[in-house]
Amino acid sequence: MTPAPITSTDAEIRAHLEDVSVPTLILSCIHLARDQAERDRLLDGPVRPGGAMLNEIQGFLTPEDQAVLRGTAYDVIRDWRERGCPEPEPLDTATVKRMMDWIIGAPVPDEYVPMMLEELALDGTDAKAAPAPRVVPDGFSAVVVGCGMSGILAAIRLGQAGIPYTVVEKNAGPGGTWFENTYPGARVDVGNHFYCYSFEPSDHWTEYFAQQPEILAYFTGVMEKYDVARHVRWSTEVIGSTWKESTQTWHTELSDGSTLSSTVLVSAVGQLNRPHVPEVPGRFEGPAFHTARWDHDVDLSGKDVVMIGAGATGFQVAPAIADRVGSLTVLQRSAQWMFPNPGYHEPVGEGMRWALRHLPSYARWFRFLIFFPGCDAGLAAARVDPEWEPQERSVSEINDLARMMFSEWIESQVGDDPELLAQVLPDYPATGKRTLQDNGSWLQTLQRDHVELVRAGVERLEPDGVVDSAGRHHRADVVIWSTGFLYHQPLTPLRITGRGGVDLREHWGIRPRAYLGVTVPDFPNFFCLYGPGTNLASGGSIIFASECEVTYVMACLDALLAGGHGAMSPRREVYDDYYERTQAEMRTMVWASPHIEHNYYANDDGEVHGLNPWRLVDYWDWTRRVDLAEYDLT
Repeated sequence: MTPAPITSTDAEIRAHLEDVSVPTLILSCIHLARDQAERDRLLDGPVRPGGAMLNEIQGFLTPEDQAVLRGTAYDVIRDWRERGCPEPEPLDTATVKRMMDWIIGAPVPDEYVPMMLEELALDGTDAKAAPAPRVVPDGFSAVVVGCGMSGILAAIRLGQAGIPYTVVEKNAGPGGTWFENTYPGARVDVGNHFYCYSFEPSDHWTEYFAQQPEILAYFTGVMEKYDVARHVRWSTEVIGSTWKESTQTWHTELSDGSTLSSTVLVSAVGQLNRPHVPEVPGRFEGPAFHTARWDHDVDLSGKDVVMIGAGATGFQVAPAIADRVGSLTVLQRSAQWMFPNPGYHEPVGEGMRWALRHLPSYARWFRFLIFFPGCDAGLAAARVDPEWEPQERSVSEINDLARMMFSEWIESQVGDDPELLAQVLPDYPATGKRTLQDNGSWLQTLQRDHVELVRAGVERLEPDGVVDSAGRHHRADVVIWSTGFLYHQPLTPLRITGRGGVDLREHWGIRPRAYLGVTVPDFPNFFCLYGPGTNLASGGSIIFASECEVTYVMACLDALLAGGHGAMSPRREVYDDYYERTQAEMRTMVWASPHIEHNYYANDDGEVHGLNPWRLVDYWDWTRRVDLAEYDLT
C-alpha cells in the first residue's frame, strides 16, 4: 500500500507517536532518512530493543527509552514532511538485515532472511504471485472446492496465471469458517496485521485480534477486488469427484444435479469444516445447537445455559454471553493452557492507524514484528527431550519453563480459590494442546456467581438438561455444543475417486496424509489446501501456510503447462518417505505425547496427522518450486 502524505501538524504527530509500536516506528524512520549516515545513526544508537516475544510490540523498552526513540522519530518524520514526503530510496539487503536484527534484538539467522524479505515485500511487489501466464490449452481448467481463505487465494492465483476456474461453495457467501462461525466472541487468535494475505495487508483493522464480522468483510473485499465472485457457484455442494483416465479430467458432481469437468481439482475445504456433535443418549427438548451453527433466533437473556466443551471456541463464547444468561454451566473434560496476551481485546488506537497509513513500510515492519518472534520459536518448547522426567508433567527443560510461566499466569488470576485452581490448571505438558490467547476474561468469567465450571464429560441428555459423566444433572433452557469439528475425517463427506477407482478416504483410513500436505499418489492433478499435516500449533499463521501451499500448486500447474504434460501425481516412494519422516518428526513433539488425554490432535491410535511438525522456514523452502523427478507424469 502506498502511504498517504503527511499533513498532520507538529502537535498531531507528537500525539500520534504516543500510540505506536516504537521499534516499528524507528525502522520506518530508516526509510525516511536523508542518507546512509543518518540510517547508521538510527541503527547504532545506544537505545535499542531488548528482545522480541510474541505479542510484545514494544521490544521490552522502558517508558523512558520509548520516549527517547519517539523524540528521535519525531525529528525524522517532521523533516520528511517538510521535504514534501519524497518517495523513500530502496534499501540494500545488508541494511534490511541490520534492521531485522535491530528490531528482534538478536541476529536473525541467515536461512530466514530470504523468507522474511519475501514477506516484507519492501519494494511493493507480490513475490508470491503466480508464474507469468503461459498458453493454456483449450479445456485446461480447474475446480476449487470451497471459497474460504484458501479457496479465495487459489482463485486469485489461478486467475493471474490465466487458467479458467470455477469455485464451488456450499455457503451463500465467502469466508469459509469465518462465514459459518458467527457465535458471540468469535475472533482470530493470530494478530490481524499478520492474519491477512501478504499481498493484501490491511491498515483498517479496528482491533489487533479482530472479531468475525471484520475478518469476513476483509475476505469479501479481497474476493471482490480480484473479481473472484463471478467464478463462484454459491449455495452448492460438491458431492464427489471422479478421475477419468481416458480424458485425464476430473468429473465433479454437484448438489444441484449438474457436473463440472476440469483438468485440475483443488480441495480448499480445510480441516475445520464439519461440526462435531458427539452421539449422546437421550433427548433435550429445548434449543440446542453447535457453536458453528449458532442460532441467533434463540434469546439467551435470563436463560439457564449449559455449554458442552471449552476449548478455543468455548473460551471465547463464555465471556461473551455471561452478561446475558441467567446461569452458565460449562462442562469441560480437560483444562487448557493459556498464554498471556493483555491486548487480546484491545482496539487499534488512532495513532497506530495513522502510522500504518502514513509512514512508509511501517505496516510491513509491524507485520514482521508479530510474525518472526512466533516463527518456529514454539518448536523448541514442543520438542521432547527423552531424558527429561517426569514426562507427564513436561517434556523438556524449556517446556517446563513454559509450564511455569503459564501456571503463574493462571494462578495470578485465581487468587485464593484452590478449588477453582485445581479445575483450571492443566495436568499435561504445556503446548500439548492448542494454547489459548488470554487477557483474563476467561477466568474472570468463571469466578462470577452465576457461572460454574464442571470438569466432566456428558453422560446423557434429558428433556430438561444434561447429565454429566459423574452422574450430576444440570438443568438447562439452552444447550450449546462447543465440541469442535470432524478433525480426523478430512474431506467429509466428499467422495474423491482416483485412478483405478481408489476412494481417497478409504485409502487414508485413520491416517490422512499427503506429500507436503498437498498431493496424493493415484489422484492426478488433485491438490489439497490446508490438507493433512499442514495445521500449525507452534506459531505462524494458517494464511502463511496456505500461501506456501498455493505457491506449490501453481508451480505444479506451471510445470504441467510448460512441459505439455496432461497429469501429475507424486511417486509412491516419495509420498511414503515424506509420511514416514513426518511421523518420525511428530513423535519427537509434545503433541504426540501419550500423557495427554482427550488430545484433539491425536487419532484413536495416538498418532497426529493434522499438524505440521516442520520449521516454517523449511516448509516455505520446500514449497517454492516443484521437482518433477518426484512425480509420475502423463
